[in-house]
Amino acid sequence: MSAFQALGMDVGSTTVKMVGVNGSGVMVWHILEQAEPRAEDQVMRLLAQARQENGSLNGIPVVATGYGRKLVTKAALQVTEISCHARGVYSELSNGGTLVDIGGQDSKVIRLNPLGRVVDFTMNDKCAAGTGRFLENTALRLQVPVERLGEEALSTNEEVAISSTCTVFAESEVISLIAHGVPVESILRGLGGVAYNPAIQTMLAEETEEHVILPRHPQLSGAYGAALYALEIKG
Repeated sequence: MSAFQALGMDVGSTTVKMVGVNGSGVMVWHILEQAEPRAEDQVMRLLAQARQENGSLNGIPVVATGYGRKLVTKAALQVTEISCHARGVYSELSNGGTLVDIGGQDSKVIRLNPLGRVVDFTMNDKCAAGTGRFLENTALRLQVPVERLGEEALSTNEEVAISSTCTVFAESEVISLIAHGVPVESILRGLGGVAYNPAIQTMLAEETEEHVILPRHPQLSGAYGAALYALEIKG
């Protein structure tokens, strides 16, 4: 492992990610864990692990993002998820376009200009319907492993729309559909999915008639963008 010169941490509602980059901005180390109830303790433990991996964190700036970014008290800077995801994805793909981020508690659509600057964005408000956490709960209800959601959804062309925009009501709607004998795969196709679910790529391409690109490390894009901001601090 090469020594890293800057760290980015994305404290999300479902997972916590940390990325280390070298002086050229190349990702040389990362870690991803399920979010724990005591987020502050988890943050400190991961920073200690980064210190052990790198030998020292002296002079290594840390930038935090995610809904729990304010819990990273050691951070030199706290940056929004929108900015960090945009920075991380643009650094890899080097072109503008539309970025779709389906997180654990919210979803965002971000538009980037050819220089990688955010020119517009929108996100769901207050409710987590259609996000990662909702999909995990629904997978449990339907007795389908999360890693099989995409495969099951793509096994049919029949799509049942889930009309409720609230997580609680959407789950109730799913239960009602099951009770009426609607096939599980048709329900899953109506739900969609997240980055590693092949169904979401296929359906986004169908709906937008655009080519959908998946970054090499989609779950790390926010932490990677934060690490690049940290590298700027180091100078």
